Amino acid sequence: MRAPLSRLRSAVLGPSRRVPERARDVETATLRYLVYGLLPAWFVPGLLDWALHRRTDIEHTAGVQESLIHALMMTEVGVPIAIALVCEVNPLVLTIIVAAILAHEATALWDVTTAEESGREVRPVEQHVHSFLEAMPFMAGGALACLHWEQIQALARGARDRRAWTLRLKRPSLPPRYLAGVGGAILGLIALPYGEELVRCLRARRRGSATATA
Repeated sequence: MRAPLSRLRSAVLGPSRRVPERARDVETATLRYLVYGLLPAWFVPGLLDWALHRRTDIEHTAGVQESLIHALMMTEVGVPIAIALVCEVNPLVLTIIVAAILAHEATALWDVTTAEESGREVRPVEQHVHSFLEAMPFMAGGALACLHWEQIQALARGARDRRAWTLRLKRPSLPPRYLAGVGGAILGLIALPYGEELVRCLRARRRGSATATA
């Protein structure tokens, strides 16, 4: 049964790229650092940040506005991650990543300003967590640039080739189990907690409106 399923998967997704178990050179070391180190580590400060929002009673301070800003920031990070994982890295993908990093930085400033203006206390621990969340896109982007320096050069030169500005699936792709694991982590450790935060904020706003009109 496994053989037909394997052939079907290969026909749909193409061959998968096996990440070397040992770092035998700088390239494989950088790849392993990126896919097995930095990306999984990203979920830790994200989950901690959610817990700190809950601890400082976000639903009764900054409320829905800040929670929606958090959702925007998750999108600004999640979309380029998904693209880089499943698509060939070319000048278009690099441009998307750079734009997302800049947008994330601007949104992070908006986020802190909104929290402070609402009266929600952003404690030193949360500020340090934010430092990790802001630095990690630059770290990931830097590692990706090291792995695809020729594409950086193509982008710097203008990259007039049409293929440089189209999204193309990786050939070979990353292992399906790895992609499924990352997708599950995004769902369970980012989407669900921050979705729960938004639901709490919406409920608190409805209760506040009901109390005000009572």
